Amino acid sequence: MNWDRIEGNWVEFKGKVRERWGKLTDDDLDVVSGKREQLIGVLQNRYGVARDALEREVREFEKDLDREVETHRA
Repeated sequence: MNWDRIEGNWVEFKGKVRERWGKLTDDDLDVVSGKREQLIGVLQNRYGVARDALEREVREFEKDLDREVETHRA
């Protein structure tokens, strides 16, 4: 799934983001507004993890969403 789709459907996907990264608050998610770079920045602040590790985590999150969507289509 490309990030444009996530950003365009942020209201739908922010629950999934919250499940994945439970330390994020509703305010954090509102600030992110579906923007990938904003999400990584907020995750850095909340979790204190290096940016490159978060880049990988966010890519994995995108892949997980792809798998989930494909499962629901089948």
